[in-house]
Amino acid sequence: MSATSAAGTLEGVVWALDEAPAFAPGDAVRILTRTPIGHYRVPTYLRGKSGTVEAVIEPAGLDNEQEGFGRNAGSKRHYYRIAIPLTEIWPDYVGSPRDGLRIEVFETWLERV
Repeated sequence: MSATSAAGTLEGVVWALDEAPAFAPGDAVRILTRTPIGHYRVPTYLRGKSGTVEAVIEPAGLDNEQEGFGRNAGSKRHYYRIAIPLTEIWPDYVGSPRDGLRIEVFETWLERV
């Protein structure tokens, strides 16, 4: 098993062109809002919500949305485990401010904030 560096990347990994993770643990991100609704694999209630990258999921994977439409040329990107505070999803949430939802989101759905 490879060691993980302080930046959250795997030491000794040689990335293919454009396959290095775009985000690292601790990065603040927002889930994009897209239309139309369709084959997309992000719940609508999480679109536009902000959170923090908890982990980079290895290995990189094919874009399953593009695969679903038969449009993938084989490029790979990463999934990320995103921690979203429940107060981001439900502003009136009265539980602990440490409560949150964890979800794995594909790289094409995330933007840096």
